[in-house]
Amino acid sequence: MLFSPRIGLKPLAGLCRRLATSFEAGIDLRRIFQREAQHAQGAGLKKRLETIARQINRGENLASALEATEDYFPILFRELVAVGEETGRLADVLAALADDYQHRVQLRRTFLAAITWPMAQLGIALFVIGFLIWVLGAIGQSTGRTIDILGFGLTGNRGLAIYLAFVGTVGGAIAFVIYALQRGVAWTAPVQRAVLAMPGLGPPLQTLALARLAWSMHLTFGAGMEVRRALGLSLRSTRNARYTDQIEPIEWAIGSGAPLFEAFSATNVFPSEFLESLLVAEESGRLSESMDLLSRQYQDRAKAALAALTTIAGFAVWGVVALFIIVMIFRIFMFYVGTIYSMV
Repeated sequence: MLFSPRIGLKPLAGLCRRLATSFEAGIDLRRIFQREAQHAQGAGLKKRLETIARQINRGENLASALEATEDYFPILFRELVAVGEETGRLADVLAALADDYQHRVQLRRTFLAAITWPMAQLGIALFVIGFLIWVLGAIGQSTGRTIDILGFGLTGNRGLAIYLAFVGTVGGAIAFVIYALQRGVAWTAPVQRAVLAMPGLGPPLQTLALARLAWSMHLTFGAGMEVRRALGLSLRSTRNARYTDQIEPIEWAIGSGAPLFEAFSATNVFPSEFLESLLVAEESGRLSESMDLLSRQYQDRAKAALAALTTIAGFAVWGVVALFIIVMIFRIFMFYVGTIYSMV
């Protein structure tokens, strides 16, 4: 469900790291989750860990216990835990997941830190406009004359209320779309395709998605997951419509006996270097290792891609601020010109 609670990246990274260490040390599964439930921070996480602990005490394995929490944990996490238990490589799988989640936390932190100042400037600009609407209404009440320097037809308390409602609606709509994109909701696919078609924005997002795809293929194949199941999870992990649209064609091709290289090539959406790496990996029989190397290469590019996205986001915010300032200057200028002509 769209608004169902889910665990955040940071607590999930910490949980995976602690579980990997505990499993490596050979600690009993029941004891591990009893301790995790006791020390969990946050009511949501504590409730789910208590559910898992109860399921394990009843004799369930960890994969079955995780299913009782519904969508609180990511599907890739749940599936890999199941394969890790089946193959006896649960500690290795959890350690790899911990590294990935921590890497994503650092990328997000870097991005947010870079756009903090532009967003603060935008907030200041919006505040100044709201303050002018309110103060001009107060001046107009004291003089008995409506003063609308900004030319928006908004003055006083009523004008401020309308302005705040508009800003809140626009901000809420943007936040909702971003949230839906993060959840991978189906109706956001056209938005993703439109964004990917943008010259400056598309290539960095594609690089980030390919880094995620290569890493997921490395982990799922390395864990011994069945081919079509591994590919479906890996493609979904990109959260990118360009690649999730290819799940059914690729699975159909694999089911028909086509090699991975041919199945991916037939979609005409993957870059040549990715396909070449896939061909070499398939011919050498070292798919997991090759995808690990490719994912590292893409992760290095992802850092540059994130820097590009940060720059684009910063300029976009500054552009909005500059537009506000230009419009305000123009409106104020026109107000004074009109006032002067009315006095002649």
